[in-house]
Amino acid sequence: MNDRLIQILGIMVTAVYFTFIVFLYAAEPRSLAEVSTKAADTINNAATKGQVIIGTYQIDQEKFDAGLAAFRQDNFALARDQFQKADPEQRDARTQFYIAYSFYRQGWGRVSSDDELFKQSLEAVNRCSALDPNFKSKDQDLKLKTPAELRNELEEGLKVTASDFNPLKVFRERK
Repeated sequence: MNDRLIQILGIMVTAVYFTFIVFLYAAEPRSLAEVSTKAADTINNAATKGQVIIGTYQIDQEKFDAGLAAFRQDNFALARDQFQKADPEQRDARTQFYIAYSFYRQGWGRVSSDDELFKQSLEAVNRCSALDPNFKSKDQDLKLKTPAELRNELEEGLKVTASDFNPLKVFRERK
């Protein structure tokens, strides 16, 4: 019986040691202090990914609300930052829609639009559509309610057409 117990203990110690070595290679800590920090981060990330897999993932509602307040004050960079902190795994369609909308609003201009911000908005709106193909915003302050409407507006903004040179374009409204 003692031999069996010693074998089991040896296998367990070897497995733990192997796991520790793999962790060290993956995390690449530069000091012992980083080992504990990276271990905690790894555990937190694994927990979040586990929540996504089993369907219990929830956004950080406080950060989402802070992002929404910044969005309503036209502070789109802060709003995006808060939205991204609220949904670090990019698994919530509503949050991704607001991220896309904030890129759109910041990039929109009366004379011309910021193509780089519009492209980032398209990426976020595509994530939103992938998460929930039937998503529709319930926010009464938004003029574009669905990812399809927002995508259409973004794609039109990225095209260069003769209407881009229309001087009456300065009177158009942001949606």
